[in-house]
Amino acid sequence: MTRSQEFTQGARDMLPMLLGAMPFGIIFGSLAGAAGLSPWQTLGMSLLVFAGSAQFIAISLLGVGTGLAVLLLTTLVVNLRHALYSASLQPYVRHLPKRWRVPLAFWLTDEAYAVVQHRYLDADASPNKHWYFLGAALAMYLNWQLCTLVGVLFGQSVPNLAAWGLDFAMLATFIGIVVPMLRNSPQVAAALVAGAVALAFHGLPYKLGLLAAAFSGIVVGVLLERRQAPVCAEVV
Repeated sequence: MTRSQEFTQGARDMLPMLLGAMPFGIIFGSLAGAAGLSPWQTLGMSLLVFAGSAQFIAISLLGVGTGLAVLLLTTLVVNLRHALYSASLQPYVRHLPKRWRVPLAFWLTDEAYAVVQHRYLDADASPNKHWYFLGAALAMYLNWQLCTLVGVLFGQSVPNLAAWGLDFAMLATFIGIVVPMLRNSPQVAAALVAGAVALAFHGLPYKLGLLAAAFSGIVVGVLLERRQAPVCAEVV
């Protein structure tokens, strides 16, 4: 496909993810003011941070007067998963110049990764798949900014917006991201263990339960894959 076709297809394939992120962005925009952020600070956070879960954690910590060091460490821990995303996509983008790799790295989100990695796994030898990446990632970025703006402008006029349960759309989106990617028993086991650990340690401060869940899932997945590897080798 041509560059424009790849770009357009990437943006189009992100549409289901955009719908799931919309309530999340609106809620963030409405809650940031209650945490003490001005409208410009709220919009600036979405523009410069662009990480939904980290932004929610940041405003929740700001609301209780948490220090900057703890805030930065907590958001870093929550976003460590992006290092895994980057490592997974690195073989496909390492040939690109820095002017491509830097913005694509910044715009990489859970939703963009889920869509883009499927495109890179396609068997065709299109040299323009990074334009697909750009279209998908930029669509989510613009969507997040717009939803934040809507939350800033109109969120305060809607009473108790966070209690409406709109954030379920994002949960459904994440389920839609994860389930199609579970293709073998180690991956399924890793997801189940991570989910169980996240529930068991949900009450830990600074979202450390998420770190424990991620670490547990990785360990289980790696151990099971190593156990299966000798069996596969003997069969071959």
